[in-house]
Amino acid sequence: MERSDYVFTLDLQVRDYECDFQGIVNNANYQHYLEHARNSFLRTMGMDVVEMSRRKINMVVTRVELNYRHPLTSGERFWVGVNLRRFSRLRIAFHQDIFRSSDNLRILDGVVIGTAVGEHGRPIRVPEFERLLME
Repeated sequence: MERSDYVFTLDLQVRDYECDFQGIVNNANYQHYLEHARNSFLRTMGMDVVEMSRRKINMVVTRVELNYRHPLTSGERFWVGVNLRRFSRLRIAFHQDIFRSSDNLRILDGVVIGTAVGEHGRPIRVPEFERLLME
């Protein structure tokens, strides 16, 4: 896939402390990369998750599916692509992929399902997400 296949991309670089004793990125850190890309995407679309939480709207992840294809190592540059689709009436699917920058090798592909919950912990519709899904 190419960068133009995504509604948002983010460039990052592996930091030493994200690697395990084998010298490769620890599998849990890939979820941090995906979360950072999702939050950066939402910010560029005018959605501030901190401000939303002040309004008693909290974004929560309900499901994660990750396919690890190749490892990243310390210092490598990579990019994360983000696409957004409706998963159900109240849930959104973030389709996210990670590619090594030097050769565009797909490192990981994943789907993160999320929803917004109100102050009573129940899923709610959020106008900001409805707007995003329409674009």
